[in-house]
Amino acid sequence: MPQLIFLAAVGVAGYLGYRSFVREAERVTARARRAEAERRAGSQGTLVKDPRTGEYHLQKD
Repeated sequence: MPQLIFLAAVGVAGYLGYRSFVREAERVTARARRAEAERRAGSQGTLVKDPRTGEYHLQKD
């Protein structure tokens, strides 16, 4: 019985680690795509409008 609990815990930890890895990979891929689009367009960054003040600022990663 303890072996079953241990294997279940390892399985859950592996699944959570995999999900974390996939989430991070998606974030890095999106960042690389944005950087490539900015390079092709010749821009210095992406402007984002602040909803409270109405001012634009560079998007932070």
